[in-house]
Amino acid sequence: MTRETKRIFLQVGLFLLTFITTTLAGAEWIHGWLFLWVPEPLGWNAFTDGLSYSIPFLLILTTHEFGHYFMARYHKVKVSLPYYFPFWLGFLGLMSIGTFGAFIRIRERLRSVAQTFDIGIAGPLAGFVVALGVLFYGFTHLPPKEHIFKIHPEYQLFGDNYEDIVYEKDTFFLKEDLAKIDPTAASRFENDTIFMNQEGDLNFELGSTLLFDYMKKHWVPEEDKDRLPNSHEIMHYPFLLAGFFALMFTALNLLPIGQLDGGHVVFGLFGQKNHAYISRGFYLIAILYSGLGVGFLGLVNPFIMNRPMVDLFIDLVLYVGIIYFLLLRVFMFPLTRLMFALGILVLQYGIIYMFPGTEGYNGWFIFILILGRYLRVQHPPALVQEPLTLTRQTLGWLALIIFIISFSLRPLIIT
Repeated sequence: MTRETKRIFLQVGLFLLTFITTTLAGAEWIHGWLFLWVPEPLGWNAFTDGLSYSIPFLLILTTHEFGHYFMARYHKVKVSLPYYFPFWLGFLGLMSIGTFGAFIRIRERLRSVAQTFDIGIAGPLAGFVVALGVLFYGFTHLPPKEHIFKIHPEYQLFGDNYEDIVYEKDTFFLKEDLAKIDPTAASRFENDTIFMNQEGDLNFELGSTLLFDYMKKHWVPEEDKDRLPNSHEIMHYPFLLAGFFALMFTALNLLPIGQLDGGHVVFGLFGQKNHAYISRGFYLIAILYSGLGVGFLGLVNPFIMNRPMVDLFIDLVLYVGIIYFLLLRVFMFPLTRLMFALGILVLQYGIIYMFPGTEGYNGWFIFILILGRYLRVQHPPALVQEPLTLTRQTLGWLALIIFIISFSLRPLIIT
């Protein structure tokens, strides 16, 4: 078996495994239960339900990757077929989206700015078009409002205006009342009185974007407005969930940082020198925002909590060390890295002090770590420096607009 044949087997195997993991994840989101962690584990029927999430989501992701692939082939650049990353945490008792995405390998150095720009922008533009189609279908084919009762039969106990009640803390219902509606659902609970939204319960709420908000207002037929799901329940609507996650993948790829697709766009539009400033700026802002008021490794807001000074000092040293580590490939000199790490810390505390209760989103820390340590914040120079054509410039600005309207500061809120 040749090396190329082995590589193809690996790529096909990763795709099939990712298809399985995204289908498992879709089944869990749709039914609101982990596949292996319920009294009666989700079965084959639930798995097939997950296809309504995995198929559109992988269609968008695959279109994105093949946008890169075919553009590379157009420029006669040696490139691999996509490698997919399966990622499912159901066996650990955690929700996941089923994949970490996919990538193609460019097997030779790109020679010109135009090549870099074209290959970088082709993926997100292609995937975005398919994502729009998926979301349009999802918003124009919403199931009846009663669909949510299949997932949460207990909501029926609170009447037509259940949305005004069920998300409040200390809401409760009786097991015997639920048993009259759905005995199977009632069997999942041990106590006679079931309190909702208690401390320790995980509640998910999908964030939003400018584009997603626009779609909710203008893409849903007027007669179906009452079918729009609450933001706490969108994850039970597979086409909307797949489309939303696809928008987030597109936006993350279009971040104007390093060698992400957005980094290639900025490199083409503004040149290498300006790319360096823009890329570093967005990277620093991402670190600032991700640790803002949320806490990381025990670091908490010193203005609202009394803590022993020794504990606070240890936490501060750990936190500054983490930021310093994230800046290893951003700044050459150690003193510069330390100054920026301390500056970010001071800015975070200054913002918290002036605006109490301000919170960022520390879910971005893992992404920042991958970005700074493995994908890099800098962009290599092109051998051939030439200005972009007017068509390419227009597409570049379009890609930046897509980034703005598709990005969510808090994509998945867990309370």
